[in-house]
Amino acid sequence: MARSARAQEEIRRFLDIGAVQVAELDLDGDEAVLRPGPGSPPVTHGEVFVLVRRGGRPVGTLLGRVPEGADARVVLAERARAECAPLPAARADAGEPSAPGEPPYTSVVVATRERAGQLARALDSLLAQDHPRFEIVVVDNAPVTDETRELVERKYAERVRYVCERVPGLAVAHNAGLAAAGGEVVAFTDDDVVADPRWLTELTAPFAADAGLGCVTGLILPARLTTPAQVLLESHGGFAKGFTPRMYDPARPPGDEPLFPFTAGRFGSGANMAFRTAVLRSVGGFDPATGAGTAARGGDDLYGFVRVLAQGHRLRYTPSALVWHHHRETWQDLETQAYGYGAGLTAYLTAVLVNRPVLLPAFLARLPRGLAHARTLTAVRETEGGGAPGDHDVRTHPWPRRLSRLQRRGMLYGPLGYVRARRALRATVRATARATARGTVRGTVRGAR
Repeated sequence: MARSARAQEEIRRFLDIGAVQVAELDLDGDEAVLRPGPGSPPVTHGEVFVLVRRGGRPVGTLLGRVPEGADARVVLAERARAECAPLPAARADAGEPSAPGEPPYTSVVVATRERAGQLARALDSLLAQDHPRFEIVVVDNAPVTDETRELVERKYAERVRYVCERVPGLAVAHNAGLAAAGGEVVAFTDDDVVADPRWLTELTAPFAADAGLGCVTGLILPARLTTPAQVLLESHGGFAKGFTPRMYDPARPPGDEPLFPFTAGRFGSGANMAFRTAVLRSVGGFDPATGAGTAARGGDDLYGFVRVLAQGHRLRYTPSALVWHHHRETWQDLETQAYGYGAGLTAYLTAVLVNRPVLLPAFLARLPRGLAHARTLTAVRETEGGGAPGDHDVRTHPWPRRLSRLQRRGMLYGPLGYVRARRALRATVRATARATARGTVRGTVRGAR
């Protein structure tokens, strides 16, 4: 009975979470320019999640309240100037290259499945990039209709290449994009994002300045905060990794990452990542038994990060490379996401150790300190709860215990899910080979006649 009452209280608190407006505020000298977030209406009174820029570059976020009848630009600019100081000049060893140089020719891969409306919005933002040389590859994963192909051929045929990958799974789709990529760098994003106009330039320019760089990740912010699920997720950090550039170097492991490089969730996310193409190919791409659309449920991006770092290449996080992400909208979505994150975490670790067993001793040596560190972070989170979007120190939206339990269950399931995904993949490959062989035989017989 007590558990049921607690669950009902969590749901009640969840449903009480109100919508938050999304906006951008550029503090350029004495002037301030306020714009609504991508796809959002103009800012009115009420709560506003604000991305603060200086000279166009993201420097922080805040949660502001605009009184009814007040000038939103003036109110939010005053708050931003008080709270978002200019970032100090970053040193090269902290993640900022001294001379980024011209960004290399880049292939942008977008994997999608039956979401043509969202895909069109993402492609429009990608085609508006200021990057001087790039191509876009759309990978249609296990399609059941021709909707995606028809969209690309009808609206984007001259600027976008279409690739169909029949085997389901995000990692499989990303590998198909990697195989098709002609760029020196291959960037990945999702079909539910809107890319900032300078996203691709900021994400790929660091490769020109650092030959040892294998991967770059960027900043992910919410495109909309209209439902309780979207606000709750962003209250607990969402996908953002902060506004300070950071370099992860296997030659100089970070002292605050006891499990490095196995703490891949700290490095970035698959909706905003780029790899040196030759490096990603040299490690075999992504494990096809990981990722959404497989029994493993996720972890394909984390697998790629660790494999590149384990090969001795550096990984850089740069908040100047920004995409706006459309978060999941319902409580059910959050439950699915929580379980999937837990499963993907242990599935990717299993995949790394299966494919690179030489890393097992290093993983086991780091495990005790890593578990102690994780317990400390979990205790802090459960004690303090979650913050408001853009102001993560103000605790207002506690993280529901049910979602934490689902994530832990997912972590227990992850290794089994990975094994099941491998078996399913082998069965699919065998079935495809048999179907291809039958088609070849039939074609040969017809030709003989």
